[in-house]
Amino acid sequence: MNKIDFKLKVFSLSERLFPLVVRMLGNNANAEDAIQEIMMKLWVKRKKIAKHPNITGFVFLTARNHCIDLLRKKKLVLDDSTIPLKILASKNEHIELEWKELNSIIEEVLKKLPQQQKEVFIMRDIDGYEFTEIASALQLKVENIRVLLSRARKQVRTELEKTYSYEKGTY
Repeated sequence: MNKIDFKLKVFSLSERLFPLVVRMLGNNANAEDAIQEIMMKLWVKRKKIAKHPNITGFVFLTARNHCIDLLRKKKLVLDDSTIPLKILASKNEHIELEWKELNSIIEEVLKKLPQQQKEVFIMRDIDGYEFTEIASALQLKVENIRVLLSRARKQVRTELEKTYSYEKGTY
């Protein structure tokens, strides 16, 4: 794989890797450094990558494994309480408070989900990855991703219904 192919097939994925790496490492600065390190690793392995049948999946898996290695080296534990859910910005404090409450409920539900369901839910519904990208990154079939996402969404929906029916007194 020459320099031009590497830029087109591997380096161009940097922007799509960023949300995954930020979520795993916790901040933008560490994520930027990690992506540079990942790209250097991939550059060294460019001849092997050229022969790989799924370059995108290989890049995502390399990024994920690199982040896990960094967390292990620093003896950090991935803190599920810091899942960056996007809060709708609003000038109305009441609406903003409701969104924060909703996000905290979803974060609590995500902590209880099996790891694969949590990863799929976050990658699809929060980070906005396509099913094929998630399947490549997690080395699963698209059908499995759909099932995992469906189960995760069902669990989130069930917990939200419990919470809101309890608040309304209709439990």
